[in-house]
Amino acid sequence: MNKLKLLLIFSIFSLGNSVAQQFIARQGQVTFFSYASVENIEAKNNQVLSILDFDKKEIAASMLMRAFVFKKDLMHEHFNDSYIESDLYPKATFEGFLLEGLENAGPQTQLIKGKVTIHGITKDVDIKTTIQKTPESYNLTGEFNLTVNDFNIKIPPILSKNIAKIVLVKFNFQYLPHENN
Repeated sequence: MNKLKLLLIFSIFSLGNSVAQQFIARQGQVTFFSYASVENIEAKNNQVLSILDFDKKEIAASMLMRAFVFKKDLMHEHFNDSYIESDLYPKATFEGFLLEGLENAGPQTQLIKGKVTIHGITKDVDIKTTIQKTPESYNLTGEFNLTVNDFNIKIPPILSKNIAKIVLVKFNFQYLPHENN
């Protein structure tokens, strides 16, 4: 698994002389929420890898779909086997860029434009985020909506009322300086 992480890091960013502006979140969090009249569906993934390069204004994230944790085992099984098809599409990725540079003072709202890939389908997204600098790290939080049909996720008609057509995705990353070792 560590080789996969390293491969992701090196394939997304070329290592230049500006290592000081590259940050990594090894245990970022992504949650999603689907409101439905029968039962809400919510899951959390605390194993999201993300890289943030302030010099290039680039950001990338990758997560294994099987790492989502649900309140019910049956939801986890259906999510991975029937909808996301995690054996065929084991991970979701995001590649994007900050539209503005980062200032040093206080929390900042930033717009990130990028591409999210889920279930083998890539879509453009605009994400409003908040970036907060701490003495040791940067915290990045935000949320956005995804439409299930955009990613060719098939929901049987009998279950269509049980699963929302639009899913709310939230994320929280704590970035630490990337050391080139």
